[in-house]
Amino acid sequence: MTLEEIKEKLKKNIKPERYIHSINVMNTASDLAGYYSVDKRKAEVAGILHDCARDLQKENMYELCREFGIEIDEIKKRQPELLHGPVGAYIAEADYGIKDEAILEAIRVHTTGKENMSMLEKIIFISDYIEPGRKFPGVNNIREWAIKDIDRAMVFAFDSTIRYVLEKGALLHPDTVSARNYIIMHSVRWHRSPD
Repeated sequence: MTLEEIKEKLKKNIKPERYIHSINVMNTASDLAGYYSVDKRKAEVAGILHDCARDLQKENMYELCREFGIEIDEIKKRQPELLHGPVGAYIAEADYGIKDEAILEAIRVHTTGKENMSMLEKIIFISDYIEPGRKFPGVNNIREWAIKDIDRAMVFAFDSTIRYVLEKGALLHPDTVSARNYIIMHSVRWHRSPD
């Protein structure tokens, strides 16, 4: 399937505002791929399809998890919106013919992150976070860092997400904490002063 065919099919399967968001993520991912010498087509395909399961009803999400053999941990049971990455990876493969494991994994982990993320995975995660439609305090700072030091941008994004989740009183997925800690321990060489 060409990128245009993927876009046409996706447009029929998600809400219009989700489609606009997906186009924005695709374009942001394409730009970042240029900065970090990552295959632009892979970034574009992962970007356009990252939310292909986002508009599914909770019951459908659980049904697809059973069908695809996706394990649902206790946190994802209580916060099913976290399932759209793993389910989306299977939909991208089954419905859009995506066989490239790097693309599928970038879709799979874009909601929580994971330990030791590839550059493509980081690009999709941060593109989802900073695409032009996003408006929240601190997003412009993260946008600036995304093109200078993606690891630093990732940590800022994780920190912001963690604060948001804690303020909501929601459950924090351990993959997010592991992803953040891994970057700090292995990639980021800076000392942050407290905010």
